[in-house]
Amino acid sequence: MKTFKFIFGFLFLLLFLQMDAQDARYSQYYAAPLHNNPALTGIFPGQFRVMANYRNQWAAVLGSAAYNTYGASFDYRINTFQNDYAAVGVHFLRDDAGDSRFNQTKAYLSLAYLKQLSGSRYQTSAHYVSLGFQGGLAQHGMDWSQLSFSNQFDNTLEEYNPSNPTGENFGVSSKSYIDLNAGLVWYGVYDENLSTYAGFSILHINQPDVSFYDGSVENLFTRFIGQAGAEIPFNDFLSIMPSVIFTKQGPSYETQPGFNFRYNNHDLNELALRAGAFIRVVNDKNSAMITESVIISSMLEIERFLIGLSYDLNVSGMRRATNSRGAFELSFQYIHPENKRYQVACPKF
Repeated sequence: MKTFKFIFGFLFLLLFLQMDAQDARYSQYYAAPLHNNPALTGIFPGQFRVMANYRNQWAAVLGSAAYNTYGASFDYRINTFQNDYAAVGVHFLRDDAGDSRFNQTKAYLSLAYLKQLSGSRYQTSAHYVSLGFQGGLAQHGMDWSQLSFSNQFDNTLEEYNPSNPTGENFGVSSKSYIDLNAGLVWYGVYDENLSTYAGFSILHINQPDVSFYDGSVENLFTRFIGQAGAEIPFNDFLSIMPSVIFTKQGPSYETQPGFNFRYNNHDLNELALRAGAFIRVVNDKNSAMITESVIISSMLEIERFLIGLSYDLNVSGMRRATNSRGAFELSFQYIHPENKRYQVACPKF
């Protein structure tokens, strides 16, 4: 049974490392802005913002060895010249996957500058462009002792024996490197519930070496991300928020289009609800496009707090093994009120 679990888990890991293009991802990408584009640093209606994300994936087949991703970020914006702003932020990520305890730990510093193209602080409408940079330290690690190999199978007893030698020459258990990212975002706000935005980012610009073996080089593929969205009102209470993200990293690429409906009661203690659906389309090993999952999302806005919940329903060829259970995701956001003297118009993500 343990041998079967290892073989299945190993093949499963190889398949999705290719499809995930090596980087951790969030279905609620709109709730993890600094994870995807450093130019989104400082784009929020407040003085500072605190965010946290959690994702649990493939627990249906991997159990306690499921993929777990934890993220947290903080960003702060200050007025610089007339209606322009500078922003600084920090972003942390921890990702654990599989029986090998393969993990990624990353810490970044983000810097962005928001340039107003039109509008004023006395108007609800405005156009901005933001340029952002991100640099930090990252580390990959794994526990070789948790892996099983064919040499450890006892042919005499016809069973797996963990005390048998592996016959493998293991590399180091961790690897550290410098990582550099950059991005650009444009957005326009036309009314309280009418806005559009579009952005592009390049991650791992320096293509760091992530090999565990001395004398061997394995460069991390540069990742390209395009992202766009809008809020379009039906009336004073209800609007639709379509959005899409496209990523390409090496031979792997995926896109996730979808929408959320947003209902706002406009009470003194503002309460808003969001609910919607997205699909994730990826390329398989033959470069054919397949629908990997359908994502059901919901969000609750209570004044300055936003709590998001989503679930990935697996619809790919793995659905028999997973019983269609993909990933559970939770997000949290708090925006501290800004000085009314320096209010800036921002879109909703």
